[in-house]
Amino acid sequence: MKIYLESVNLEEIRKAAAAGLADGVAFSHAALTADEPDAGASERLEEIAREFAFPICVPVGGITSADIYREARELAKVSDHIIVQVPLVEDALNPITRLTAEGVMVCATFVFSAAQALIASKAGASMVRVSLDELEAFGQAGGLTLAGMKDVLDAGGQECDVMASSPRTATQFSDCATAGADIVCVSPDTLRSLIVHPLTDRGVDRFLNDLSRRQKGRPSS
Repeated sequence: MKIYLESVNLEEIRKAAAAGLADGVAFSHAALTADEPDAGASERLEEIAREFAFPICVPVGGITSADIYREARELAKVSDHIIVQVPLVEDALNPITRLTAEGVMVCATFVFSAAQALIASKAGASMVRVSLDELEAFGQAGGLTLAGMKDVLDAGGQECDVMASSPRTATQFSDCATAGADIVCVSPDTLRSLIVHPLTDRGVDRFLNDLSRRQKGRPSS
């Protein structure tokens, strides 16, 4: 399972990439506003694309066929690594097919069912993004939904990745992997929290205490 960092903060991306924990980036205007309110979206996107040679998922701002296509083509000019995120609405199906035929990678967003995932993949999307927060707030089990999508796509022979977005806990993160998600999209804070466990902290404290006692017990030279 690949990890995409849900951040536009260059330092956060650098840290995660250096640790082997960033296989891509999920760009969002909300993340940009939270990180640097005065920064321009296009400027930050270009900075990230220049420095990192991995996939960058970027949402289009349009909802009509013409707007989706036009914005996606503009975004694709920034880098060959751009994956345009397109909302799965009826007007998006033709642009998805057209963009895919022209070599632009598309991720369908607001996908919450196996049927939607199959439709998106048939239209040409190479990826579908599932928001776990919204899914579970609606009463659907995230792990079961992800597993159902993978089953349907595999049964149909569709080459389409499933991205699980925004797991908040270590259990949710692990459930994404168990369900067969190809990609999980996490914030830097969530990624850091996955390393933490009370027993790990206790073990480290015990190790440091033992080390300190051994050093004190050594005869001075």
